[in-house]
Amino acid sequence: MNKLRIIIADDERPAREFLKAILRDFEDVEIVGEAENGAEVVEIIKETKPDLALLDLQMPEVSGLEAVKLLRKNQMPLVAFVTAFDEYAVQAFEVGAVDYLLKPIEKARLRETLNRAHERLEQDDWREQETEKIKNVTRIYDETTRGEFLDRIPVKKREEIYLIPVEEIASIIADGELLHITTNKNQKYTINFRLKDLELRLDEKLFVRLSRGALANLSMIERISPMPGGTYSISLKNGQEIASSRLQSKILRSKLLKL
Repeated sequence: MNKLRIIIADDERPAREFLKAILRDFEDVEIVGEAENGAEVVEIIKETKPDLALLDLQMPEVSGLEAVKLLRKNQMPLVAFVTAFDEYAVQAFEVGAVDYLLKPIEKARLRETLNRAHERLEQDDWREQETEKIKNVTRIYDETTRGEFLDRIPVKKREEIYLIPVEEIASIIADGELLHITTNKNQKYTINFRLKDLELRLDEKLFVRLSRGALANLSMIERISPMPGGTYSISLKNGQEIASSRLQSKILRSKLLKL
């Protein structure tokens, strides 16, 4: 049996190390690359041409699902998504027949994924099948999550709980496990939550990611100023200035800055 050439992707280093430790116990596996974000996933797949990609679904900036959508059919590996329990993702994966692993990953379940990968690679048209499956899963996931966005975010300040309407939020900035929320009137709140998890609950038509650690309300953006290195300084109507990352600047150019 040929070795499965595998890449792994997760924005959290402990999660990558845990997965690598399990994979090293299997003799039919060769780890050929690892990534911590979706942009790296695309480049590493193009460079290493793996048989199987184990991708965290919820990565910042570019998710695992968005990353493989950027690949051409002849670049597509077999894909198994790794996710914390997300009923909509699980439903999409099961209906679309795309393999997935729930965190925390169990060794026996991972073995099943590897066995299936070996079987699929024996099929002549596996790349075409995988590309079609990813397309179907994307459609199903988008349809099932549509309309399930948050309208308000509950935040605790001293002993009181405030319900902040999302349309009044100007920005959300990550600081470790904390998120700093600033409203259009410059009221500030802090919650204990991960940005990538909250982003999934917000309508992408209302909010745009500016960097690994920042989201902004599209309706609050007043001015976008080019900076050296192909990045931007984003000026919000409440006076905030937020720098965009190089990757997100490319996305901003394609999504917002073209007629």
